[in-house]
Amino acid sequence: MAEYVALLRGINVGGIRIPMADLRALVAELGHGDVSTVLASGNVRFTSDSDDIAALRTDLEAALADRFGYDAFAFVHRRDHVAAVTGAYPFDEQDGVHAYVVFVADETVLEQLLGVDVDEVESVERGDGVVYWSVPQKQTLTSAFGKELGKAKYKATTTNRNLRTLRKILG
Repeated sequence: MAEYVALLRGINVGGIRIPMADLRALVAELGHGDVSTVLASGNVRFTSDSDDIAALRTDLEAALADRFGYDAFAFVHRRDHVAAVTGAYPFDEQDGVHAYVVFVADETVLEQLLGVDVDEVESVERGDGVVYWSVPQKQTLTSAFGKELGKAKYKATTTNRNLRTLRKILG
């Protein structure tokens, strides 16, 4: 039995409202155990006998689309991977600065994001399937990296979480 974390993109923002109780029920109906959600933004922990992460993602996205009627994007990782990338955050955490981990599902997209000519106020660095990003508060959407990350072409292949949220997810 393996422990997983599913990070769902766009839940309870932009008009997609899913009660966490309904989300937990759906994941349990897919045959997973120990299902719990963290915060109300599409963070799900569960256990599964499956070790096929791609199938877990595909099944979850299809079930979400079917049940809730939207284009679902799920990023499924083993819990230990999420713990490792969270623990490897390379920048100093500071007041007034957001500490993000951007999960990237496509190596080509990862390379594109790492090629962004970032502003002097922000920092990016490659991790294991992620981009670490440090940016001052109130500049997330206006920084060079933030503007690039916000483009619609990355919707299906990226999702980000701040370190505080990841630590809550990990428990």
